[in-house]
Amino acid sequence: QVQLVEFGGGLVQAGGSLRLSCAASGRTFSNYVMAWFRQAPGKEREFVATVSRSGAGTKYADSVKGRFTISRDNAKNTMYLQMNSLKPEDAAVYYCAAYGTLGYVPRVDPGQYDYWGQGTQVSVSS
Repeated sequence: QVQLVEFGGGLVQAGGSLRLSCAASGRTFSNYVMAWFRQAPGKEREFVATVSRSGAGTKYADSVKGRFTISRDNAKNTMYLQMNSLKPEDAAVYYCAAYGTLGYVPRVDPGQYDYWGQGTQVSVSS
């Protein structure tokens, strides 16, 4: 199995930027499709973005498209989420997630991911 740890959360003003990182250990990182989800208080966990094993394929939630960029560096066993033009509604705990596969299916249902990090808080002041 793979262990995931998120870094990079914090407090930022609306319109600002943050970059989240997700460091993986355990199994071969490139065997896993990776994703970011987020969960705000009182709300369900929601899909943010996913990236294929190679990094060539990506999918974004409509709410973040054009503002967030997901990427990965398989040599460093790390996935990233560059978040620009942050809005107060982006505030949440952000989680990285993974599932092992031979191919790539951009899954958006959190129930279809096998491994999760502990989450990192992102707060956005207006």
